[in-house]
Amino acid sequence: MSTSTSISAGQSAALPGGAAARAAKDAARDQGDRAFWYFARQMLRYWPLLLGALAMVVISGVTLSVGLLGAQPVLSNILGAGKGLPEFATELNAKLAHSFPPLSGIQISQQVIDGLPKGPFVALEWILGVLAGLTMIGSVANFLHAYLSLTVVNNTVTLLRRRAFHRVLRAPLKAVVKAGPSDIISRLVNDSAQVATGLNMLVSKAVLQLFKGMAGIISAFWLDARITAGTLLVVPVLFVVIRKLGKKIKRASGRALESQSGLYAAAAESMQALRVVKVHTTELYEGGRFHRINKHMLRQLNRVRTARALASPLTEMLTIFLLCGIVLGVGRAIIAGQISAENFILVIGSLAVAGASLKPLTGIINDIQTTAPAAFRLRELLDTPVEPGHERGLKKLPRHERDIEFRGVGLTYAGASVPALQGVSVRVKHGERVAFVGPNGSGKTTLLSLVPRLFDPDTGSVLIDGQDIREVSVRSLRSQIGVVTQETVLFRASVAENIAYGNPSATRGQIEEAARRARAEDFVGAMPGGYDATIAEQGQSLSGGQRQRLAIARAMLRDPAILVLDEATSMIDAESEAQIGAALAEFCKGRTCLIVAHRLSTVQTCDRIVVLDAGRVVDIGTHSELLARCGVYQQLARHQLLR
Repeated sequence: MSTSTSISAGQSAALPGGAAARAAKDAARDQGDRAFWYFARQMLRYWPLLLGALAMVVISGVTLSVGLLGAQPVLSNILGAGKGLPEFATELNAKLAHSFPPLSGIQISQQVIDGLPKGPFVALEWILGVLAGLTMIGSVANFLHAYLSLTVVNNTVTLLRRRAFHRVLRAPLKAVVKAGPSDIISRLVNDSAQVATGLNMLVSKAVLQLFKGMAGIISAFWLDARITAGTLLVVPVLFVVIRKLGKKIKRASGRALESQSGLYAAAAESMQALRVVKVHTTELYEGGRFHRINKHMLRQLNRVRTARALASPLTEMLTIFLLCGIVLGVGRAIIAGQISAENFILVIGSLAVAGASLKPLTGIINDIQTTAPAAFRLRELLDTPVEPGHERGLKKLPRHERDIEFRGVGLTYAGASVPALQGVSVRVKHGERVAFVGPNGSGKTTLLSLVPRLFDPDTGSVLIDGQDIREVSVRSLRSQIGVVTQETVLFRASVAENIAYGNPSATRGQIEEAARRARAEDFVGAMPGGYDATIAEQGQSLSGGQRQRLAIARAMLRDPAILVLDEATSMIDAESEAQIGAALAEFCKGRTCLIVAHRLSTVQTCDRIVVLDAGRVVDIGTHSELLARCGVYQQLARHQLLR
């Protein structure tokens, strides 16, 4: 993951306690800001749409500014000045020449002025008609800006979500297990939605409101620069207030997101293990655990609530106080005849429009600050390193035909104090059926997980036909391995799609043949819809034995050179186990089979048995040999291996 803005543990430890905590918080805030602006830059890939949205914002601002300036002749006529269009055109020429010398060359010709309709009421009609037309143009521009900017945001977040999910799929299994699926799902769904909100506020709300506010301020300066400059003294004070509140909101939002992830994990665990919860009567315990996390999340959300609720009224109060002071000063100048009352009213009106446009920026900035922690969490996901073996240029592993060798492999899981494997050396010849047995926690599943390179050993190496699997592409390795585990994974799809998972080119005939060989055709045929029947989520509409047989059919369809069976028949009744055993015996011919089994009948049919204990190989031999000499195996055969 990116660490360019992080403070190392050593650096933080060298600081005093309070300073270290502040430094860590500052670094986290910086990372959140950097992550948000990284996602904002991703929108540039849709630059034509962004340019179109920006053009609409400019049009909206121009129409607003011209409309505000157009209020001056309207007000003049209403107040009884009685000017016509020729007089207003002449005054405009003089204003351009006096206030904006660079634009003095842009003048309305006298011929055009003379041709303008005369009379104050006619002038009022024309001006109001033009203002109505500008309003329509501005409304269309606002619609198109929102349409284009939201399109950019939606496209960007969809792309980022896809990239993040693909990165997770290719991440090392250790990293995914450590983070936990609930946290990852929360980042993919909740955090990406938060980022979308922030980006929408930036390009759809902030830019539009900023341009509208600028249009009002420019109009005010055009009317009277002195009054406008004095009034804008309010801005620095408001900026400081908004910035302080924004920081509080960002910190509280980050903690709320962490709590939300924990809440998601607690709920998911309880729902997935609902049967266990009920039979152990732990409903109150699980409810209490959820309640504690939920309350913690509420506290963080309430902190965000307080800062958000305070932002708007505090800003309004400061604005009113400061404007009252300005009005008192300007009022004295009007009474003294130094400033035109008409211009003062129009300046205040223009600044009111600017204030109404800029006021939502308080909430918009707060929303963007809220997004920063979510952006950081999503950026972390995008920066997760890809598991080794996907690099370009790696050679392909030829189809296995000689042997598989574990050469002095050792592995310790992150956070574990005891190694899962220690110096394991085993050689399995092609076509052998080798069982791996041992007490719980002896390292059987971990050892077999090294073959498809779900984990890499910390020490030693795994070789297939003499080739270190770390030197070949992981796709070429896994494409010739079939795996059936105790925890069968099925997807919410048809039976045929589940069997063909990972083998999209399989024909219907091949799918049905695999089901037949796995002894699954009978129960599949009895289902409404047969092979087209939809399986419920996680295969809950099937029994454990039925799920296991579909998983075996899936492995058979791959036609693997290496078959890994990790307690593959543990959930099948004795009759089904005998049928599956016969099918596997036939299917395993000409393939290397690595088997973790708890059934004595399965172990006895293997060519050799590897006995593991505490991550080490304690003996290798046949069933009869191990019964005669291996104490660990004798204990297993007596107490753990099922008859």
